[in-house]
Amino acid sequence: MSTRSPLPFDPIARAAEIWAERVGPSTTMAAVTSVMRVQQILQSAVDNALRPHNLTFARYEALVLLTFSRRGSLPMRVMGDRLQLHPTSVTNIVDRLEQDSLVRRMPHPTDRRTTLVEITEDGRDLMKKATESVNEIDFGLRGITERQTQQLTELLGKVRHAAGDF
Repeated sequence: MSTRSPLPFDPIARAAEIWAERVGPSTTMAAVTSVMRVQQILQSAVDNALRPHNLTFARYEALVLLTFSRRGSLPMRVMGDRLQLHPTSVTNIVDRLEQDSLVRRMPHPTDRRTTLVEITEDGRDLMKKATESVNEIDFGLRGITERQTQQLTELLGKVRHAAGDF
């Protein structure tokens, strides 16, 4: 949540009006600008909820992913694919989680080229506490109904699919 006073008008709506007058149709500009602003709002809310747990959203996502796996471990390459991150980013995330004793690296039992990342009990405990924190604030998504949230997810999924995200 912002500590500044809210504006007495919607700056994106105002920008859309001016855009329409000076440039042309403003529907897409207003939608994209709104999505980007909402992303900032959500990121701030989630960061604030995770900060007391000494987690970033990326590290939290990695812990969640590992708890969702059948064995509590995944190859680093698979983590990168699922989290849609560059291998260097995955390495940095795992390094930090390992420093905090939340995960450990292990050799793959059948592939010497592969390193597994396994969540520890401390990692599981922290993930549960952090999940309670982000759930308490609904991941920062406020002001819309559950059905609208489902619709938003479906609409954004269409954009992601069209961009080749999956």
